[in-house]
Amino acid sequence: MKFNTKTIHGGQEHDPAYGAVMPPIYQTSTYAQTTPGGHKGFEYSRTHNPTRKALENAFASIENGTYGLAFASGLAAIDAVIKLLKPGDEVISTNDLYGGTYRLFTKVFEDFGVKFHFIGMENADKVESYVNENTKLIWAETPTNPMMNIIDIKALASVAKKHDILLGVDNTFATPYLQQPLDLGADIVMHSATKYLGGHSDVVMGALVVKDEALADRLYFIQNASGAVCGPQDSFLVLRGIKTLHVRMQRHCENGKKVAEYLANHPKIEKVYWPGFESHPNHEVAKAQMKDFGGMISFVTKGNDYDEAIRIVENMKIFTLAESLGGVESLSGHPASMTHASIPKEEREKTGVVDALIRLSVGIEDADDLIADLEQAIG
Repeated sequence: MKFNTKTIHGGQEHDPAYGAVMPPIYQTSTYAQTTPGGHKGFEYSRTHNPTRKALENAFASIENGTYGLAFASGLAAIDAVIKLLKPGDEVISTNDLYGGTYRLFTKVFEDFGVKFHFIGMENADKVESYVNENTKLIWAETPTNPMMNIIDIKALASVAKKHDILLGVDNTFATPYLQQPLDLGADIVMHSATKYLGGHSDVVMGALVVKDEALADRLYFIQNASGAVCGPQDSFLVLRGIKTLHVRMQRHCENGKKVAEYLANHPKIEKVYWPGFESHPNHEVAKAQMKDFGGMISFVTKGNDYDEAIRIVENMKIFTLAESLGGVESLSGHPASMTHASIPKEEREKTGVVDALIRLSVGIEDADDLIADLEQAIG
């Protein structure tokens, strides 16, 4: 089954009770048993819920995995992964990382004795130089948030396999429409399903997908024991969103290319970060591991002026100034004061997240309208 068909049918069955085409919303906390332990596969909705199970099957299908897990948020999903570790274990992660992930790692798990190394991951040899006997996990984003750095998943997988380390990849920006990290050697794929998988800015959710049964069993145990699960209504919404993922992503990519090219040719723009440019670092890797280059773009105006960046995002009319990304509507953001405010300024700026950086999530509106909006906002 090809990807465009998987988004609609992958891992799905018609409801056995009445043949409903869409899985019903099983708004229940518990299930009747005929005898203690005698049930139809569901006993308590923290552990299993039929609507959530249908979604988890869909997650596994579109990522070419075997086991899917749905969580209350993307950070809850990452939290479950780090709970695979113990005090003294070490994690190698990118230095250009979503601020919420950085906060979880440094403000929560470092207090429990897990050590994190934040480094540039564009070169796998550099990553390997940080590996030691305590290293248990490599955690990558690609493209990264917000600098759109491209990390070679196959190269990282080679390092991970050589040293018997887990490799986790946050695939939120690319989505499985553009790249499938498990096929490139990753052990765990994570999504903030709030973003492109849901696609309509109306739900908060996280996802994990794996192939290995033993790893899946450990994560299922953590999911159930910790309880950070999503509800059936949210599961229904994301399952509905996945069914149009392929057509939405095609338009995100088309519009993203037009907006990126417009910005690159604008006399007031200093730098545009978008993996589709031949000049973008690791562009050839992006071409090899991605189907297209997505709708996420960051840029800096000439003069690197904070006040100018704030003026631009405040003056946009179609691009909405808001947290998050990946919805059908176009969004703008100021990473230094929004998504990455939890990262110290000196650390942010080492990776390029300067005060004048603006991040765009290019939606599926008419591209001419989006460009006109940028034109009037930039001036």
